[in-house]
Amino acid sequence: MLKPILLVEDNPNDLELTLVALARSQLANEVVVVRDGAEALDYLLRRGEFAERPEGNPAVTLLDLKLPKVDGLEVLATIRKTEALKSMPVVMLTSSKEEQDLITSYSLGVNAYVVKPVDFKDFLRAIADLGMFWAVLNEPPPGSFRYTPPK
Repeated sequence: MLKPILLVEDNPNDLELTLVALARSQLANEVVVVRDGAEALDYLLRRGEFAERPEGNPAVTLLDLKLPKVDGLEVLATIRKTEALKSMPVVMLTSSKEEQDLITSYSLGVNAYVVKPVDFKDFLRAIADLGMFWAVLNEPPPGSFRYTPPK
């Protein structure tokens, strides 16, 4: 069973580009899209409209930093404080090059911090590489599902 990729993005342009890049990487994982930090937490904690979603964590959460309702740093802090979520990979995918955002993200336990490239081709390549690494190449924690490519 393939685990989904959770994409938390409020910018419609960045969302569309990210989805195109993930599609081009030909990953079989479903991409679940939420548009703010509160919705991300509802999904991850299986509450509200996501109360009935299947158990289990995404293969990776691609998390924007600047989000409405609950910002990405607050989402990350909640993930790392929640026993069932704390080992889930989280990649901060942001436009921010602010050193303090980088420092705070790593101090809260982010697995990677990726600044969205401005160039379209670079953006596509960066997202495709992220998807491939976290959904296929990364060795997940014990007890997690792992994608095995067909032989």
